[in-house]
This record gives sequence, structure tokens and C-alpha cells, in this order.
Amino acid sequence: MTTESNSNEPEVRKQRRYYRGGGSDAVYGFGLIGAWVYFIGQATTFWMVLLGFLKGIVWPATVVYELLKYLKM
Repeated sequence: MTTESNSNEPEVRKQRRYYRGGGSDAVYGFGLIGAWVYFIGQATTFWMVLLGFLKGIVWPATVVYELLKYLKM
């Protein structure tokens, strides 16, 4: 049995979707690198470097929490 495409069926076109919201990703990326430079630069031991790496990842949540606490929301 052979598979033949029916010429009466419409051609299926692949749609390309582009993600256009990359501005905030760049800001977060620069902030992440800056936080790593700051926290790891202050470290004196291996464990402080590891802690600085983890702090750099969660710094946006801390900033938002402190901002909302300051604004009393």
C-alpha cells in the first residue's frame, strides 16, 4: 500500500512564531550578573561563594518583597 497525497487537500503551512518580549530578560540577566559579581566578590570561602551564587539567583524576589513591604501593600 502506498501513501499518496491527495492534490485536492490544502497544503499545510508551518507557521513561525517569534518571541518579541526579550527586553526584560536582558535587564534580569544584567542584574543577575551584577549580583553575582557583588556577592561572590565579597566571599572569602568556598561556601560563601556558593551562597553568593544562590543569593544572586533569588535577589529579584527579595527586592520585590522589600519594595512591597516599604510601600505597605
